[in-house]
Amino acid sequence: MGEFDLIERYFSRPSKRAALGVGDDCALLAIRPGHELAISTDMLVCGRHFLSDVAPAALGWKSLAVNLSDLAAMGAEPMAFTLALALPAADEDWLEAFSDGLYDCAARYACELVGGDTTSGPLNICIAVYGEVPLRTAVRRAGAKVGDDIWVSGELGSAALGLRVRQGAVVLPDEAHQQAINALERPIPRLALGRDLRGIATAMIDISDGLASDLGHILAASRVAGRVSVDAVPQSQFLSRQPEALRLYCLLAGGDDYELCFTAPPDLQEAVQRAGREAGVALARIGMIEAGRGLEFENSGGTPYRFPTGTNLGGFDHFG
Repeated sequence: MGEFDLIERYFSRPSKRAALGVGDDCALLAIRPGHELAISTDMLVCGRHFLSDVAPAALGWKSLAVNLSDLAAMGAEPMAFTLALALPAADEDWLEAFSDGLYDCAARYACELVGGDTTSGPLNICIAVYGEVPLRTAVRRAGAKVGDDIWVSGELGSAALGLRVRQGAVVLPDEAHQQAINALERPIPRLALGRDLRGIATAMIDISDGLASDLGHILAASRVAGRVSVDAVPQSQFLSRQPEALRLYCLLAGGDDYELCFTAPPDLQEAVQRAGREAGVALARIGMIEAGRGLEFENSGGTPYRFPTGTNLGGFDHFG
């Protein structure tokens, strides 16, 4: 099977929104009047971002979902994406399952595949996603203000625990095992929530590298400090039963959650909760923005949190 046969068979479906999709030298996207184009790119490398034996359908889903999460963090709505794919071999069974998972995610979030490239080489997946957001409404990292509340969506830490399950380092009961694997391999981009938080959130980011690291990006961009109550950070029951050092690492630094972390004025708490209800996502207020620099953690009583010796909260860094 040649390159163009591969594209035609697995990665060519009619476009519904794009002015021109797969098949020409460029795709054509029409932006609605009064909107801006939001663009994000992520690369997933085998052995670095995913295990070599991951189910290809799950990999197809996650490859697009992590990019859509970036759109959610800006309050943007999906339009289209491109796919650059390096393959060690044209394995038809793998390609069929991967493309099925990719298109399942694309259909659920109304985001069309409109072009890309394929080549031979070590397994590498690079997606660029395109979305639109009304002019001057995109939620950036640099807007947090002293006195703002700090919020997160969903539960944190389950994906990092799921990685340890897949690596054989942690054993969970059957139901918890599958929940942890799903958190790792089939993240849910919070697009509806991100959209509903436009005009409410002052700053926002998706949690890909761990809460401490990603919230740190908001603090640095906004030139403020943050204080977080560790006991307020939402977690699953099966994570709460893990040894303390592992639990805290997964919860605060493990990453791969793809939940949203955002800040909002305290007088908009009801608006925040309403956005969560309308999006069908649980939200938790975990802390507060303060004057100064840096991030501090405390317990529910307000005293500094005493982490076990050796606890690493640095988050994921490709070159760290």
